[in-house]
Amino acid sequence: MSEYIVSARKYRPMTFDTVVGQGAIATTLKNAIRSDKLAHAYLFCGPRGVGKTTCARIFAKTINCMNPREDGEACNECESCQAFNDGRSLNIHELDAASNNSVDDIRNLIDQVRIPPQIGKYKVFIIDEVHMLSAQAFNAFLKTLEEPPAHAIFILATTEKHKILPTILSRCQIYDFQRMTVADIAGHLARVAEKEGYTYEDTALNIIAQKADGGMRDALSIFDQVVSYTGGNITYQQVIENLNVLDYDYYFRLVDFMLEKKISESLLLFNEILGKGFEGGPFISGLASHLRDLLVSHDPQTTQLLEASEEIRQRYVEQAKRCKVQWLYHAIRLCNDCDQAYRTSRNKRLQVELTLIECAQATDDDVSGGRRPTRRLKPIFSLLAAAAQAGSTPTAATASTSTATPTASSTSAVATPATEAAAPPVPQPPSPNRDTDEPQKAAAPVASSTVKHPRLNLSALNPVIHTPRPVVHQSSAPQKSAEPSAMEKRPFTQTELNTQWFTFIGTMGKEDTAIAQIMKILQPMLQDDGTTVVVAVENEEIARMIQELLPRLRPFLCEQLHNSGIVVKLTVAEPVQTQAVTYDKREQLRRFCQMNPALITLGKNLKLELS
Repeated sequence: MSEYIVSARKYRPMTFDTVVGQGAIATTLKNAIRSDKLAHAYLFCGPRGVGKTTCARIFAKTINCMNPREDGEACNECESCQAFNDGRSLNIHELDAASNNSVDDIRNLIDQVRIPPQIGKYKVFIIDEVHMLSAQAFNAFLKTLEEPPAHAIFILATTEKHKILPTILSRCQIYDFQRMTVADIAGHLARVAEKEGYTYEDTALNIIAQKADGGMRDALSIFDQVVSYTGGNITYQQVIENLNVLDYDYYFRLVDFMLEKKISESLLLFNEILGKGFEGGPFISGLASHLRDLLVSHDPQTTQLLEASEEIRQRYVEQAKRCKVQWLYHAIRLCNDCDQAYRTSRNKRLQVELTLIECAQATDDDVSGGRRPTRRLKPIFSLLAAAAQAGSTPTAATASTSTATPTASSTSAVATPATEAAAPPVPQPPSPNRDTDEPQKAAAPVASSTVKHPRLNLSALNPVIHTPRPVVHQSSAPQKSAEPSAMEKRPFTQTELNTQWFTFIGTMGKEDTAIAQIMKILQPMLQDDGTTVVVAVENEEIARMIQELLPRLRPFLCEQLHNSGIVVKLTVAEPVQTQAVTYDKREQLRRFCQMNPALITLGKNLKLELS
């Protein structure tokens, strides 16, 4: 049985032409070799598995080749190339700085630098993970790195360039290796599969390339894992099962449900995804990526940004035609907000489900103008949804046989039995910006045969059960002509007054921010008569500002406290004038001695006199 070699080692590039995804760097190095313009120190930096060490080895072999080709590649036939291919070349020294990072290791390296090469022209020292060297080792290496012998070339490789000292960076030519594209990785995997005699699907290799996240070594390792699972027949379904990747089809089906406003089906599909062992976080992140791909599929010029196979790309284009760009903006924002809040949410599943409902309920009004999406949920049950579309409420007969579900847009209404349908409405507090002197529409007459039931006041601050009463128009001053009813003279406490005072402050708009901050400090006081509220202010200016608010403040307090006889009085505190008192030295000494008689004894003992 032959020895097995993993694909990452077996198919490691041996020439610059076989390097994948780093064409610019390979061309630069070949041109430098062909023109004989070599630097004494190079720094290769970039993510893992993108070819840093591979390019360093190819570079070391090529500059020592005895018969280089015209295109800058090594001949692979001379003694130096053969020794490198067999792993016995004495001109290439590799040092792993992760485990050899002390000053003594650098000194041993410097001793080897002094020895000239036996075959070839250069001795190449490749230091991998150079950022792991200690500060003392870096300092010991500085002088040699700046002025090495003519036959020595250093190639430093690192994944964390920011950890290297600036004095090291200034002595090197820096080459930044980029992550490989999905197309480059998938193409290389296809060539490996053909050489090994494996059958494959393009979509399967594309999934492996995406999972590798731009690293060829990771892609080849995943490729070997999938081959062991599939037995050489690499299919899309087997790849997503082995790698635990969520199928594209789920996202396509979910977006179709959202476009058709099928909320129940969307939630059931999400439940099916959870049942397969996937978490909500990766799911919502994948949904945002799917919506982004639909967005770039709208324009043929941006379709090339899709990192997918041709078959999947065509599905994106077809579904993008059914999606409005404004809706995609809206849904992407919602998914992004959900992704940010998911980590801190206690009920993570509910967080995702609310986002799916909001995406499915989005309308043109919600997504117009490019503004941030309005967080609003609409009825999702068939009865209320049909009633909302018809522009009417369920009939009395229907309401009596169904359970009413309050929504976010109707939190101030509660479904009542059919016998309450004709009851007069409970008066609502006036809007802060509404002119209280404006006449209101008269309520519809109520039939005498209608049975009236007490209703619950929905204010959390006043959980009082009271019967319906007609709307009373209030002005900034009490009306003597209209005698209030018993309910409109309900007594209230100082605590209730304070609560409604701060409730009114909460209803004030942005234009009243200044006076609102002042009102938070003021303390309204209820007098003994139970209806007079006295507010003490510091000066006339504050009194004037609150006086302008009285046409809105007093009706609000009357309505919320159910007492139409409330009178608000403002008092201005008179400034306290203090007169400065000055004392001469003798008076000051006398007062000090009164406060502390020991000063008299001290003065006598020390024979002190007042100057």
